[in-house]
Amino acid sequence: MPTSRSPKRGTKPPVETRRTRFVLPIILIAVVAVLSVAIIAVPASLVTRFLPPFISADDFSGSLWHGSAGIVAVNGRNAGAIEWRLHPWSLLRLTVSADLHWVKVGFIADGSADVNRQGFALHDVEGDGLVEDLADMGVAAGWRGMASFKFTQLRGVFAGGAATLVSAKGDVSVTKLAYPQIADGADLGGYVLHVADGAITRSGDATAELTDTGGPLEVHAIINYAAKDHTGTLSGTVKERAGAPPALLAQVDNLTQLHARDGAGRVPVELEFTL
Repeated sequence: MPTSRSPKRGTKPPVETRRTRFVLPIILIAVVAVLSVAIIAVPASLVTRFLPPFISADDFSGSLWHGSAGIVAVNGRNAGAIEWRLHPWSLLRLTVSADLHWVKVGFIADGSADVNRQGFALHDVEGDGLVEDLADMGVAAGWRGMASFKFTQLRGVFAGGAATLVSAKGDVSVTKLAYPQIADGADLGGYVLHVADGAITRSGDATAELTDTGGPLEVHAIINYAAKDHTGTLSGTVKERAGAPPALLAQVDNLTQLHARDGAGRVPVELEFTL
């Protein structure tokens, strides 16, 4: 019978193997230590080399490891200021991971991010503030109220000089919502926009559910957004509640000229919008 060349049980591995097992972790730790020291010494402004072309930043302070940018713009729109703290270990995976703190006037948000050449992933993102503080970003221009959001995940890809959102899971809530052209600017109550897991496709098309949380209007609607055309539709029903402002009652009655109320007194609505 041929003699087995496998090591016998209990036999110690060769000295070279033991040295390799011992040395590799030390080398790895040393590399991370050197990277950490280098990151601490590098000014925060170096982050501009890693930004996609549609994002610009200025007014830096701190280091690449823990720094901030007092001026951030996305597609030329003022996007507030941001502070970050990098995780050095992530660089070994050719990914930039960081904890983020974002401020836009009085709107504040926190979360963590992983970014590489292919795209980004945001985790446990939470924030709140005034709706009007986001107006110059092209979001909810003319609307007033308090807004908050909480997303367990947001994922996107970089392509064609832009970022496309391909996955999201979370909610956006608003309270004391008001708009000058609706009910003469009266308080319209509160609403929740729910984005379920899988509601966003790889092409960026999205579906979300809109419901009220109390106030003068009972609302239930589905919002569909087509990323290619930057257009969306809102389809659902509205119904006034007792005590609704007279101006709002008149506007709901005007809707009945387009669509009759259903058996429960709700008025069907169909709106189109562009983002």
